[in-house]
Amino acid sequence: MRLISQLFLGLIIAAALCGRLAHAQGDMVFLVTYVDAMPDTIAPATALLKRYQNASSHEDGNVRVESLQELERSNRFAIVESWRDKAALDAHEQSAATTEFRDKLKAIQAAPYDERINSELYAEHSKNESLAGALYVITHVDVIPAGKDDCMAALKAMSLDTAVDTGNISYEVLQQANRGNHFAVLEVWANRKALDGHAMAAHTRAFRAKLVPIAGALYDERIYKAL
Repeated sequence: MRLISQLFLGLIIAAALCGRLAHAQGDMVFLVTYVDAMPDTIAPATALLKRYQNASSHEDGNVRVESLQELERSNRFAIVESWRDKAALDAHEQSAATTEFRDKLKAIQAAPYDERINSELYAEHSKNESLAGALYVITHVDVIPAGKDDCMAALKAMSLDTAVDTGNISYEVLQQANRGNHFAVLEVWANRKALDGHAMAAHTRAFRAKLVPIAGALYDERIYKAL
């Protein structure tokens, strides 16, 4: 009887812990920020983003912060952040590092920064590969409101298919908090050959075809490297 009671108590504790972990994961907030610097300010913009990344990574509640530079247009950058919860993000928004970053950015920006708050829908981390020389892809997917559910289903299938593509390191799908029909797709690839192979894969072409009748804007895909 005592053994049964102990087992039952163990199950209750395990269930509570699982529920707590699931709740913690559900509370996580993702931030994607696009930064356009003036073409003649690439060096100071790069230094500014690196300082911001270093400072943010040491703040309470930060899970991830990555600063990326677009390959084709090197004056365009993206920052990908994950925060433990909305409270941690709110504190970060008021931090000295954030205030300094935004104040100094004003003097070199070609356009105001574009910040989008998201929640995570799907995440597939397929391989434990080195990130040295990896390519990062951020795609903004915008569909008409009536096509939201179809898009979510297509993105879910895509996350599973992409995870087994050669050279894929990760594939994450985020949903914008204030526009449920807007999504950010974050991909990491071992090299350009792997990314090109993925672009030619049957499931990638089928995914793009599914978006055509429900697209709300141009399929915005940008390729980056880590700073």
